[in-house]
Amino acid sequence: MRWSSRRAEVVPSPNIWYYQADYELENHAQDSGGEIWRVLREEHDWAGRDVLDVGCGDGFHLPRFARDARSVLGVEPHEPLVRSALKRVEGLSNVDVRMGRAQRLPVRSASVDVVHARTAYFFGPGCEPGLAEAERVLRPGGAILIVDLDVTSEPYGGWMRADLPHYDPPAVERFFARAGFGCRRVATEWRFATAADLEAVLKIEFSKPVAEQAIAESLQRNGNRGKDLTLPVGYRVHTRLKPTGLVLPGHSAASGAEDSSSSSPRMP
Repeated sequence: MRWSSRRAEVVPSPNIWYYQADYELENHAQDSGGEIWRVLREEHDWAGRDVLDVGCGDGFHLPRFARDARSVLGVEPHEPLVRSALKRVEGLSNVDVRMGRAQRLPVRSASVDVVHARTAYFFGPGCEPGLAEAERVLRPGGAILIVDLDVTSEPYGGWMRADLPHYDPPAVERFFARAGFGCRRVATEWRFATAADLEAVLKIEFSKPVAEQAIAESLQRNGNRGKDLTLPVGYRVHTRLKPTGLVLPGHSAASGAEDSSSSSPRMP
């Protein structure tokens, strides 16, 4: 989920909006050892609680939360993905999906215990409206859990930096630290059944020259095997708890925000 700096409108995602089948391959490949899930649960367990997944896409992560959450709500701005997400969670009585934007969530204030977002909207400076909305819908004692790629981690981060020369990883991390978030770096392994799957995924994540480089380096790293290929990818997990008593410094404006639409988000 990406936002225009000039208008409060959604900018099309360059991967899942246009290459949903390949993005499904990517979702299945990611975090093959479950390290992100382990860290998220250590940070704030959602068992028996109400979870909101912001920018849920086609709902890939919703059933995982639904295993032991009391309720799960996915919010997604792109209508075709909303339809796909609803189809994915058919039969799960504790899951719903709504069309909506991160900066104006279709959710009542103080109604959820966990706001989760994975590589969606929260990319650093410019995401303040979404952070204010997340804080608004959280109950006291709840947590915002943001999962994003660690652009300092190699080799994936190097490919990202080649495509995003103006992206400043230290500035992004300073932004979240100033906003009261903790940060845990998570080393994961993507695993692909075939070289064709790996190539398809890298082609939707990078420009053509960078994708070609990433594919060549990945195949070489795997000994040019044709199947069961792995790729190390680093992530950051940012966590912030909503106070249950006195408001902590830096939280008052976010926790009291009922409407963040007057601010215009921007990409870093």
